[in-house]
Amino acid sequence: MSKGKDVRVIVILECTSCVQKGINKKSLGISRYITQKNRQNTLSRLELRKFCPYCHKHTIHGEIKK
Repeated sequence: MSKGKDVRVIVILECTSCVQKGINKKSLGISRYITQKNRQNTLSRLELRKFCPYCHKHTIHGEIKK
């Protein structure tokens, strides 16, 4: 009964502003979130506005490869 490929896949969202800055002395790391997306409805990469604890503000978090 199950399909060959899962429709819903797990994706990792990473803060784009932390990646552009690189890791410096002030920044402790890069903010990442784990979420799911529907592969059939969302064909392009997912981008959401989430809170980054390292930047201390809401920034764009983009989908990265696993």
